[in-house]
Amino acid sequence: MRGSTDLTVGNPWKNILFFCIPILISNIFQQLYSMVDTIIVGKTISLSALAAVGCTGSISFLIMGFVSGITSGFGVLMAQFYGAKDEEGFKRAVGTCYLLCAMVTVVVTAIAVPTAMPLLRLMKTGDDIIGDAHSYIVTIYWGIFCAVIYNMSAAMLRSIGDSRSPLIFLIIASVLNIGLDFLCILVFDMGVMGAGLATVFSELLSGIACLVYGLKRYKILRIGRAHLKWNGSLAWKHIKIGLPMALQFSITAIGVMVVQTVLNGMGTMSVAAYTAASKIDTIAQQPLIAIGAAIATYCAQNYGAQQFTRIKKGMNVGLVLSVAFSAFGFLLVFTLKSPLLRLFSDDYAAIEQQATQYLYINAGTYVLLGLIHLYRNGIQGMGFSAVTMLSGGIELVMRVVAALVFARYFGYIGVCTANPAAWLGADIILISIYVYIYCKRFRPALKREQEGAAIASAKIKNE
Repeated sequence: MRGSTDLTVGNPWKNILFFCIPILISNIFQQLYSMVDTIIVGKTISLSALAAVGCTGSISFLIMGFVSGITSGFGVLMAQFYGAKDEEGFKRAVGTCYLLCAMVTVVVTAIAVPTAMPLLRLMKTGDDIIGDAHSYIVTIYWGIFCAVIYNMSAAMLRSIGDSRSPLIFLIIASVLNIGLDFLCILVFDMGVMGAGLATVFSELLSGIACLVYGLKRYKILRIGRAHLKWNGSLAWKHIKIGLPMALQFSITAIGVMVVQTVLNGMGTMSVAAYTAASKIDTIAQQPLIAIGAAIATYCAQNYGAQQFTRIKKGMNVGLVLSVAFSAFGFLLVFTLKSPLLRLFSDDYAAIEQQATQYLYINAGTYVLLGLIHLYRNGIQGMGFSAVTMLSGGIELVMRVVAALVFARYFGYIGVCTANPAAWLGADIILISIYVYIYCKRFRPALKREQEGAAIASAKIKNE
């Protein structure tokens, strides 16, 4: 099928790298939604407005990360059916995904909107920025359905090996987002709420375009009424994979909220510096995230096809790429930190020192983050998403300890060590889980594959 990719055949290096590149570009443009909002707000309004948008990052991640995680989880089951060449099972999984996404949208929106202000107060958000922060985040929350449409559509396309199509529509939406930011903030004088509206509308456009294109281009994505009937068994399989992936994001977000709470007590300038640096940091992390997303689909398709040797080779390829991209990310931050920081505010000198401290500490430990994305996504792609929540628990504990204890003794630098500490703890758990799965599931299967290949080779020689 033109445009889609069967990752159960061909060279694993080629499979993963070519599948990863569109995801990487797509992720970067998706991050530009948030980054452009932040830059334009900081440049056209004030540093206080920049801090207001920035301090919503953790509670935004709490909700939007949940949405992204659960829709990605739904894509794993579809990829497994696709890898197993089970078209009917795939279509039933798509239909169930539609129903579950509708439920997720209603429930998550109903929880997120009324709890936004209490969470901002709980995090000790400053009185000078809490009003703008609430306006921005509530606007984003009312647009949760837009995020669901895009993430669901992208997950469906990626499950059949098409990582390019979502990228095209996201690039268009990102350009639109920039124009709408200026229009809403400078022309209509809507302040930070205008930045939120621009993001929501742009995401809605990319989501609808992605969905319509997928249905027109790929026959396998077109389902009938029978596929939209509620299937409890399939729904449970989706939830078994998707919910732990969603909760993984939420658990991480809780730790980030604790960090933000400690940071809020250090003043508006510290919040602004952390916000600007974290946006640059997030862009530099995207190659690692893209490798993880590619590995998840690769492992899901090959697990569905019971190609264990290919999974092992793919994970080794992912390890090499993760180390290489970690080094690239550090060099990117080291080289471009100053010009990038100047994008956020004309008062660059006020945040330069603290922003630079954050970037050096985090970028210098990217390899730890790369291992998280590799092993967590690989394990989740094989359907063992529940066990990866153990790593989330350790990540939460380490991040909270660093934020509360290290910050007490080392101040702002202590807060900056929260991420590397969390990554190290998660790596220990994830690598241990992968080794266990390899020994219990892979080693016997690999032995059977080798024996089967030897028998087949012997038959050919005898003939």
